[in-house]
Amino acid sequence: MIRVLLADDQSLVRAGFKALLDAQDDIGVVGEAADGDEAVRKVRELRPDVVLMDIRMP
Repeated sequence: MIRVLLADDQSLVRAGFKALLDAQDDIGVVGEAADGDEAVRKVRELRPDVVLMDIRMP
Protein backbone atom coordinates (compact mmCIF):
# COMPACT_ATOMS: atom_id res chain seq x y z
CA MET A 1 0.00 0.00 0.00
CA ILE A 2 1.16 3.53 -0.83
CA ARG A 3 0.94 5.71 2.28
CA VAL A 4 -0.02 9.33 1.50
CA LEU A 5 0.00 12.50 3.60
CA LEU A 6 -2.25 15.35 2.40
CA ALA A 7 -1.10 18.91 3.13
CA ASP A 8 -3.33 21.84 2.17
CA ASP A 9 -4.67 24.82 4.07
CA GLN A 10 -8.15 24.36 2.57
CA SER A 11 -10.06 21.58 4.28
CA LEU A 12 -12.37 21.14 1.28
CA VAL A 13 -9.40 20.40 -0.98
CA ARG A 14 -8.02 17.89 1.51
CA ALA A 15 -11.44 16.22 1.77
CA GLY A 16 -11.70 15.98 -2.02
CA PHE A 17 -8.28 14.40 -2.43
CA LYS A 18 -8.98 12.05 0.48
CA ALA A 19 -12.22 10.88 -1.13
CA LEU A 20 -10.46 10.22 -4.44
CA LEU A 21 -7.51 8.43 -2.88
CA ASP A 22 -9.60 6.37 -0.45
CA ALA A 23 -11.42 4.90 -3.46
CA GLN A 24 -8.15 3.25 -4.55
CA ASP A 25 -7.33 -0.17 -3.13
CA ASP A 26 -3.56 0.36 -3.13
CA ILE A 27 -3.46 3.89 -1.64
CA GLY A 28 -4.09 4.91 1.96
CA VAL A 29 -4.23 8.42 3.39
CA VAL A 30 -2.28 8.19 6.63
CA GLY A 31 -2.61 11.81 7.69
CA GLU A 32 -3.54 15.39 6.89
CA ALA A 33 -1.93 18.75 7.61
CA ALA A 34 -3.33 22.28 7.36
CA ASP A 35 0.00 24.16 7.17
CA GLY A 36 3.67 23.62 6.42
CA ASP A 37 4.80 23.25 10.02
CA GLU A 38 2.18 20.60 10.71
CA ALA A 39 3.13 18.82 7.48
CA VAL A 40 6.77 18.57 8.55
CA ARG A 41 5.76 17.22 11.97
CA LYS A 42 3.41 14.65 10.41
CA VAL A 43 6.04 13.50 7.90
CA ARG A 44 8.48 12.86 10.72
CA GLU A 45 5.83 11.06 12.76
CA LEU A 46 4.00 9.06 10.09
CA ARG A 47 6.76 8.45 7.50
CA PRO A 48 4.46 8.49 4.42
CA ASP A 49 5.64 7.29 1.00
CA VAL A 50 4.15 10.34 -0.74
CA VAL A 51 3.25 13.87 0.37
CA LEU A 52 0.61 15.62 -1.71
CA MET A 53 1.21 19.27 -0.79
CA ASP A 54 -0.14 22.66 -1.82
CA ILE A 55 2.79 24.95 -2.65
CA ARG A 56 0.96 28.11 -1.51
CA MET A 57 -0.12 27.82 2.09
CA PRO A 58 0.90 29.20 5.47
